[in-house]
Amino acid sequence: MIVDGVEEEEKWLAEGIAGAQHNAFYMHRALDANNLREALKYSAQMLSELRTSKLSPHKYYELYMRAFDELRKLEIFFKDESRHGVSVVDLYELVQHAGNILPRLYLLCTVGSVYIKTKEAPAKDILKDLVEMCRGVQHPIRGLFLRSYLCQVTRDKLPDLGSEYEGDGDTVMDAVDFVLQNFTEMNKLWVRMQHQGPVRVKEKREKERSELRDLVGKNLHILSQIEGVDLEMYHNTVLPRVLEQVVNCKDELAQHYLMDCIIQVFPDEYHLQTLDILLAACPQLQPTVDIKTVLSQLMERLSNYAAASPEVLPEFLQVEAFAKLSNAIGKVIEAQVDMPIVGAITLYTSLLTFTLRVHPDRLDYIDQVLGACVKKLSGKPKLEDRKATKQVVALLSAPLEKYNDAVTALTLSNYPRVMDYLDSGTNKVMAMVIIQNILKNDTCISTADQVEALFELIKGLIMDIDGPTEDELDEEDFKEEQNSVARLIHMLYNDDPDEMFKIICTVRKHIMTGGAQRLPFTIPPLIFSALKLVRRVQGQDGEVVGEKMPATPKKIFQLVNQTIEALSSVPSPDVALRLYLQCAEAANDCDLEPIAYEFFTQAFILYEEEIADSKAQFTAIHLIIGTLQRMNVFGVENRDTLTHKATGYSAKLLKKPDQCRAVYACSHLFWVDDQDGIKDGERVLLCLKRSLRIANAAQQMANVTRGSSGPVTLFVEILNKYLYFFEKGNPQITSSAIQGLVELIKTEMQSDTSAPDPATNAFFGSTLRYIQFQKQKGGAMGEKYDSIKL
Repeated sequence: MIVDGVEEEEKWLAEGIAGAQHNAFYMHRALDANNLREALKYSAQMLSELRTSKLSPHKYYELYMRAFDELRKLEIFFKDESRHGVSVVDLYELVQHAGNILPRLYLLCTVGSVYIKTKEAPAKDILKDLVEMCRGVQHPIRGLFLRSYLCQVTRDKLPDLGSEYEGDGDTVMDAVDFVLQNFTEMNKLWVRMQHQGPVRVKEKREKERSELRDLVGKNLHILSQIEGVDLEMYHNTVLPRVLEQVVNCKDELAQHYLMDCIIQVFPDEYHLQTLDILLAACPQLQPTVDIKTVLSQLMERLSNYAAASPEVLPEFLQVEAFAKLSNAIGKVIEAQVDMPIVGAITLYTSLLTFTLRVHPDRLDYIDQVLGACVKKLSGKPKLEDRKATKQVVALLSAPLEKYNDAVTALTLSNYPRVMDYLDSGTNKVMAMVIIQNILKNDTCISTADQVEALFELIKGLIMDIDGPTEDELDEEDFKEEQNSVARLIHMLYNDDPDEMFKIICTVRKHIMTGGAQRLPFTIPPLIFSALKLVRRVQGQDGEVVGEKMPATPKKIFQLVNQTIEALSSVPSPDVALRLYLQCAEAANDCDLEPIAYEFFTQAFILYEEEIADSKAQFTAIHLIIGTLQRMNVFGVENRDTLTHKATGYSAKLLKKPDQCRAVYACSHLFWVDDQDGIKDGERVLLCLKRSLRIANAAQQMANVTRGSSGPVTLFVEILNKYLYFFEKGNPQITSSAIQGLVELIKTEMQSDTSAPDPATNAFFGSTLRYIQFQKQKGGAMGEKYDSIKL
């Protein structure tokens, strides 16, 4: 009975050690006196302390180690016949007269070890005798430690290949038989331990059994060290007999540990050649055995073996390792009905990792593993178990990490089918893994079919699979996901314009299902991809040649227009307006006036109907003016219409300073350097004078509302515009006008009502220095500036 009380156990251990030390003292005296009879008497009494049943395995081990150290000294004494004067044969008989079986067997093993060394009898006979005699102790803990001692003292005396104990009828087979028999008996004792004592301490007892497992495993380690155990003997004798014992013991702890032990201690090449035998045992194990860990370790060992020795790869194909492992995993999953889904997926993940390392060129094998996974998941709802979803992500990530090429994953027919079983959150995570892999490796997706397959995989990011979940959406995460999709769109490219157009159409089809929140992120990169294509196919007129519909600028612009319309209805008018202006520029480069005019019309409609915020209006009108200024495709009529609209909207802005700045910006619409014909000095002057009036009005309003006229920054900005057009040779801008404006600014700055502003002062100071610099420069420009007096 193993007693629970820790203190009592400590007391019993102390008593046992004290008794052992007391008898060991007298045994030493007898050894020193070369007194065999007394030495045997006190050694037997010392060993009697090991008969206790009161200690846990942990404490019993402490006592056993004390006795073990003493037995080593006794063995040295037994070896020296000159000291005790008794032949080893007689000594072997003599120790069997000890009164109690446990001390008797410890002494017998000690003498037996000496007996084998003398070679006076065949080693196999002595080993057989010892292993049979040890059956006399059937108490699990005492029996295990006794057999462990037998194992320890005989391990260097086995008739192995090339050892001194081989020959004269002693063969390697005798050594193997001895170790296997000892292993079998030890395993039986170990398994029987679970039935000792009351049921209530079962958990504690299992923990104690677990502590003793290495005693049993030591036999397998010794077997693996026997030089004579070649592949044939391992295949025909060792493995079948060990597995027979493993399967028959029907104990979960023993089966898991021993399977693990077999995998760890025997060489990799043996496992490869005996896969079918080893794997056939797996479905026969208890349903509660964690077989997935065992098989995962086996596959890991084999894949490490393949990675370390590439020359053995043909052997893997020869023994059909993949087919056998795949088949075994299927049988195990079938046999273990209660295996949780995470266990099955873990097994498939291990098999996939094995396949990627051993047969990276066999995509059919990889798809087969994914297919088996789909079969296991079929008929079940989407995975909600976090451990299982984590394993699926690991399973799907493995091919990406191996090949660093998402295109390979796109060729696997079962890849998207496995992804479909993930819940929407994990599906997004997996989609992000795929995108990050493409971006990291600069993978170019170059056909419409590949794009179709890819966007099918990442649909969790492009649309709401389970309906909208806006409440749960984390804004930062959402932005990161959509920005990744936008970056991905730039990775889609083909040199053939027609294929590229197909790619753009495919992307458009998918992203248009994304809803109001996603479109502002995903449409801009698509539009820019389309505009890149427009510039590549510039000059094609769009006639149909035969059956094929070529990608022409007109056709692309039609698609682009429809796409931006969707964005403006989201609504996201500011982004849509910018895109219309980008398209107008592209149409300008292609010399397509009607299309460019249409894009400007759309931009103005958006401005009128959708953009209400004064700040947004100010930004938008500047963008429109800037784009329009660069256009050279328009005839006089169209240009006048658009210019008139732009100047009209500029003058209608809410804030006077905004009005002023927009109006003087419009002056550039009437004076374009690199263009013949657009150099209308009068209208430039009109714009500048109008902006001056607005600046004046702004000053007066500030005076009324704040009691001070506010800064004169607007006047300094207008002065800079005057200088620009003066230098460009606009005859309407005279030096006297500039002179008058400089004096006006000086007057305003010196007036009592003006609020001092360091930034404006610095700006005006810089402008005056510039005028001074130009005056001093000399030449034609110096002459122009000469009449301006500062």
